[in-house]
Amino acid sequence: MPIAPRRAAACAAAVAAALVLTAGCSSDDSDSKNDAKGSNPASSPATSGSSSASASTGGSPSTSGGAIPVGPGPQPAYTVQKQPAAGSCHYQYTADKQPLPDPKCTPGATNPKVTQDTLKTTICSSGYTKGIRPPVNITSREKTANAESYGYKGSLKDYEYDHLISLQLGGDPNDPRNLWVQPPSPGHKEGAGPNNPKDVVETKLKTAICSGKTTLVKAQEAIAHDWTTALKNLGIPEKGGPSAAAKDPDDE
Repeated sequence: MPIAPRRAAACAAAVAAALVLTAGCSSDDSDSKNDAKGSNPASSPATSGSSSASASTGGSPSTSGGAIPVGPGPQPAYTVQKQPAAGSCHYQYTADKQPLPDPKCTPGATNPKVTQDTLKTTICSSGYTKGIRPPVNITSREKTANAESYGYKGSLKDYEYDHLISLQLGGDPNDPRNLWVQPPSPGHKEGAGPNNPKDVVETKLKTAICSGKTTLVKAQEAIAHDWTTALKNLGIPEKGGPSAAAKDPDDE
């Protein structure tokens, strides 16, 4: 073959090879990005302790309008958690003077082990909350510090260190975002210990969850938003069921 045609053929072959290689690299790069996106934990619903991000614990609106955080869950050994700075948290009150937490300090936090699919082996199983509750030697120190966070000046005997989303509703056991010093409700007698009608609401919500009358996510959203309206907003009868004196076994 003459030299000129040979050179032309060689050039054409080189160009074709370059195009194949370029196409191959582009395809591999695209696949790598897709694989990374699919396997990246940050792209998975890490903030959804109960289900998907759009209808999950993590995607639930809190009192501050954001997402309910997902806590670390039950621990083999609990440690004292740092509380918000002294005086940085402020109570809110309903029209009838029932106490609500500061949504910035206490938005609630969920237990990632409790999901709609695990109800039968977690909160709907007798004794579950007892096995995950932090010991008093941990919560007593947190309680004192949290009282300072909220500027609570009353008797330490008259307040409750309360899980905003209680353990029986899939709340995180020891995430500081899920615990607050709850003042006594109206009608309380000084020195008589906590009087907490929120406990009754929590027990009714758990009963509704376990009987299929509401979902875990909806109950968590409702209690985190405003415990005083949770039952009404979910269409759960406020009368009947546990008595007003009933005590939530999750809280002290």
